[in-house]
Parts: sequence; C-alpha cells; structure tokens
Amino acid sequence: MQARTKPGHPPVKHRTPGKQLPSARGIRRACSKELYRTAKRLKTYISPDLMQQAEELYYKKVIENLLWIGENKDNRKLLCEWWNENVCPEIAALWETEEAPLQEAFRQAFGGYRL
Repeated sequence: MQARTKPGHPPVKHRTPGKQLPSARGIRRACSKELYRTAKRLKTYISPDLMQQAEELYYKKVIENLLWIGENKDNRKLLCEWWNENVCPEIAALWETEEAPLQEAFRQAFGGYRL
C-alpha cells in the first residue's frame, strides 16, 4: 500500500532516509551479525558465552553513541575507526586476541574494504 500524497504528485513509497534512528532490536541484531562475521574471519573459536558478553558490550557502546552513529551511518570507514577506538580494545581483551587482527577482521566484515 502506498502513502497518500497531494493530487498530481508521485506517491511516496519510503520515508526520507536518515531521519529515523534504528530500533533497539535492529541495533542488537546488527551488532550480533557484525561480531559473528568478525569472529568467523578471525578463524578462532569464540565460546558462546564470550560472544554473548561481546555482543552486550558492543550493543551498550552503540546505544551510548547512537546519535553520532546515526548521523554518520553512511560513512562505514568512519564507523570502523570509531569501533577500533571505542570497542575493539575491550573485545580484544575479552576474546584474548590481539587488536590488529581483530580490527582487520571487523573492517572486512563490516565495511568490506582494506586501508
């Protein structure tokens, strides 16, 4: 069903992008997927308990910085840099891995590019 508009104007199918922040459920699912893909690229076993703790930590950090992340949602490089500074050190300590391989794995999983 299409939204109603004024006569003579084309129908509006979607809301204007960038105006709405994602839901808490959407954020939680995105964090979970990103960490799953990151762990997969590390090629090391991460226990479900450690994965759950990392997801909670990542989710909490995203919620704390939601407005900034929402403003920069189209700039994946900037978001990766934010992740490297704010999230990576804590997850690296939790998963007992070095930061550099974790950053590279996240960058590939999230942004799909290399620096």
